[in-house]
Amino acid sequence: MKILREIGITILIAIAIFVLLRFTIQGYRVQYSCMLPNIEDGEWIMVNKASCFFSEPKRGEVIIFKHEGSRFPYIKRIIGLPGETIKVKDGKVYIGNGTNSIPLEEEYIMEPPRYTMSPETIPEGEYFVLGDNRNNSNDSHNGWTVPRDNIIGKAWLVYWPPSKWGVVKHYGYPELTRAGKQEAVICSLAGGMT
Repeated sequence: MKILREIGITILIAIAIFVLLRFTIQGYRVQYSCMLPNIEDGEWIMVNKASCFFSEPKRGEVIIFKHEGSRFPYIKRIIGLPGETIKVKDGKVYIGNGTNSIPLEEEYIMEPPRYTMSPETIPEGEYFVLGDNRNNSNDSHNGWTVPRDNIIGKAWLVYWPPSKWGVVKHYGYPELTRAGKQEAVICSLAGGMT
């Protein structure tokens, strides 16, 4: 009888761990090249879904989200926060209030954007996202933003193939901190997918 009870307890603990992991962590396969050079087509990433419950998304984080009209989630980097104004001009992304804009220093992107975008204010409760491969990405420069409720989680690490294993990099923007546009951001684990 004691053995059956111990087996039952072990099974219950295993089920509890499985359920906890299923609701907090999930793997996704990245398709396409919107996040090059940082995340490649075919890589598998682990996404921290619990991060959405404990903190607000931050600029520089790579997130996975549901996109209207697509049955597959997207992966992009958060560039603009609710209420901010964004524009793209001369190969740079600017954040500011239209008259006082600050260009982002983005050493992580594939190449500077070859498009322009007039100043656009991000609606409250929504985020402006861009792929790291700026010229080959369906992202917010096409006129849409991501509602907070559509964010699934934060990319955490690449786990397949083994040769690419590692933490997904999130970035802070010291140029905005110096200008008083954001609080200091501590780098943490992250990753992405289109």
